[in-house]
Amino acid sequence: MTVRSNSGYSYDMLDPTTNINRKQLMLLENRRREDIPDDSVTFGAAVTSLADFHKSNTAGKFGYLMRHPTSNNQVGTHSSEAVLHSAQVGITGTAGSWITAYMELLYDPEQSFGQGTIIDLTRNQIQLRRGYVLFGDLDRLPVYVSVGKMATPFGLTDTVNPFTASTVWHAFGGLAYGGQVGYSARGINLSFMGVQGGPQFRAAHTPVEGTAVPSRLNNYVVDGNYTLNFGTQSSGLLFGASYTKGSAYCQGFPVMHFLSCESPNAAYDVYTEITTGSLTVLAEFAKTVDVWPGTFNPDIPQFTASRVSSFSVGGKSRATVGVTTLDISGEFSRFTAGPDGAPWDDQDQLVFGVAAYVTRSAKLFGEYIRTDGYAPLNFISGGGGP
Repeated sequence: MTVRSNSGYSYDMLDPTTNINRKQLMLLENRRREDIPDDSVTFGAAVTSLADFHKSNTAGKFGYLMRHPTSNNQVGTHSSEAVLHSAQVGITGTAGSWITAYMELLYDPEQSFGQGTIIDLTRNQIQLRRGYVLFGDLDRLPVYVSVGKMATPFGLTDTVNPFTASTVWHAFGGLAYGGQVGYSARGINLSFMGVQGGPQFRAAHTPVEGTAVPSRLNNYVVDGNYTLNFGTQSSGLLFGASYTKGSAYCQGFPVMHFLSCESPNAAYDVYTEITTGSLTVLAEFAKTVDVWPGTFNPDIPQFTASRVSSFSVGGKSRATVGVTTLDISGEFSRFTAGPDGAPWDDQDQLVFGVAAYVTRSAKLFGEYIRTDGYAPLNFISGGGGP
C-alpha cells in the first residue's frame, strides 16, 4: 500500500465546474492510465478564497446564486466581502485493479443551508459531500458500478465559467444516495442510477407513501451521450439526453423544499458540448414534465402554475501567454419557474470570466456577474418568505 498525491487528478476531481456528474468515469480513466495505481491511497485538497462586491436595486435581495441564503448575510443595496468560500479534501483508495473508494469532505459556509450568518456554527460544518465505492476496470470490461452518495447523472450541468455555476446546475444538478451502473465504450456513455426516495440533498425528490422519509429506492435517473472525436483527444462533439423520475419541483403552495409532496414531477434534459482545440462551446436545456404545483399562489390567482425549466449557453477560449494558460469565457443561463409577468417568473444570469492557471492545479480568476430576477429556494411564489 502506497500513500501519495497527484495534484492534477485531485484538481479535476474537486473541480465544481467540469465533469460534475462524471467523476466516477474520470476516476476510472485515471486508473486505466495508471495515474492512480493499484493498492494505493491518494490525498488531495482544494481551497477557494474570494473577494467581491455586490450591488442590488432591491434592498436585502441579491440574486447571486453562489451565495445563499442572502437574507441572512446581505443587507442594504450593496455588500462586499473577502472570505473563504470553500475548502475540500479528497481521498481515493484502491484495492487491486477493480475496487476504488472515494470520499470528499467539504467546508462551504457561503453555500451552507445552515441558519444564521456565515460565522454561525451551523454554517461552519464539514460535510461528506461525496462518498462511494466504485467497482470497475475499463481495461477488462466497459461497465462500472458505484454505490453511495454521488451526483446524479442528469444532464451536463457543467459551466465554462471559472467559478460561478450555471442556473441549470442550481435548478437540476442532483446529489443523492443511490447506486449507479455505467457503460463506456467507443464514445458511447450510458448511465442508470437508482436514487433513494424522499427529498435528497439536491434536485431529487419522490415521496414514499406520502412522506419525506427516504426509506425506499424509488427514484431514478437515466442518461445517454455520445462523443464524436475530431481526430484528437482534446477535440470532439458531445451530445446527450437525460431523464429523471423525480425532480425537486413537486411541492404545493407555499413551497418549502425538503418537505414531502403528493407525487413526483419528472424532468428531462438535452445538452451538447463542442471542443475544437482552444475553443469550447456548450448548450443545455432542462424542463420538468408537469407543472410545479407550488408556483400557483391562490392569493394571486391570475398567475397559473408553471413547469420549471432552465437553459444555458456559453463559450470559452484558451490561450497561452508565456508559460501561463489563460481562459476567457462568457455564459448566459436562465431559470424559469412561473408564467410571464409573475414576480417569480425567471432569473437570468450573465457571466464574463477570465482565469489564469499559474500551475496545472492553481487558478486565479475574476468574474463579472449580472443577475436579473430573484428566485429564492423557499416560498418562491410567496406565502411566508422575505
